[in-house]
Amino acid sequence: MVLLIVSVASVKTYAQISVGISVNVAPPVLPTYSQPPCPVDGYLWTPGYWAYDQDGGYYWVPGVWVSPPQIGYLWTPGYWGYDGAVYVFHEGYWGRHIGFYGGVNYGYGYGGSGYVGGRWAGNSFQYNTAVVNVNKTVVHNTYINNTVVNNVTVNNNSFNGPGGVTAKPGPQERAAEKENHVQPTSDQINHRQIAVKDQSQFARNNNGHPATAAMNKVNGSRFTPEGNKAQLSSRANAGDGQAHNANAAPSANNPANSHAPARRANVAAVNNGGARPAGQHSNRAPRRQASAPHEERPHRERR
Repeated sequence: MVLLIVSVASVKTYAQISVGISVNVAPPVLPTYSQPPCPVDGYLWTPGYWAYDQDGGYYWVPGVWVSPPQIGYLWTPGYWGYDGAVYVFHEGYWGRHIGFYGGVNYGYGYGGSGYVGGRWAGNSFQYNTAVVNVNKTVVHNTYINNTVVNNVTVNNNSFNGPGGVTAKPGPQERAAEKENHVQPTSDQINHRQIAVKDQSQFARNNNGHPATAAMNKVNGSRFTPEGNKAQLSSRANAGDGQAHNANAAPSANNPANSHAPARRANVAAVNNGGARPAGQHSNRAPRRQASAPHEERPHRERR
């Protein structure tokens, strides 16, 4: 059973769309994968996440490099949060600052709060190669800041709430949520639509290990081996500091994926970076939002 609530509000020239999908079963733990290199100067990383389909259940939307909607904008990932009765998905959005994304450690700069994988410098985006993977033959705006890497123990929890992450938004994150937001781009929407059509991406079929975990860019109408440069075969490759550690596959009776094993180094917050925490399905409208279109959505790294 799923409850879908959609609210739309106009704010100046930007449409702020809050879509909530609520489910009575927690999302699976975050799978482990390596980040493919950034293929084009100016593209930004958007972490992979578990989305939900009423017919098929949870499915994995691969992490992917995308073009931001405009210069100076950063991506705040979506996240699942427990609201006291069900798990509600809060859509990701674009904005000048990083908002709250549940404290979920998606990796590659998204350590649970803020983003340390890069920064805007005028009209150019500079990539922190201590945290993200770039193809230096095509990307030249890079720097190295190893101070953002903390050797702390983290895990693969995919939601905010009891049994998952218990983070709460800080002042900067609250301020970011009040700013004008831009919904996911057409490429991001298309990317999710491709994922939901691919049966190998559904947790019920892949036991929590999606066939395509990450891609270097959105491609065409389906996932292909050429488009996927970071399969789960790299799960054990933690030596480069970028892959998650593998974890036990979740199941329907695993409402809180706190059983996930520890991962590794995490990144400190810069910029800014939730939720609420499922029990039984409820008819009451899910709280809170996230700005973006459509339904569902919430991966990781480390350096």
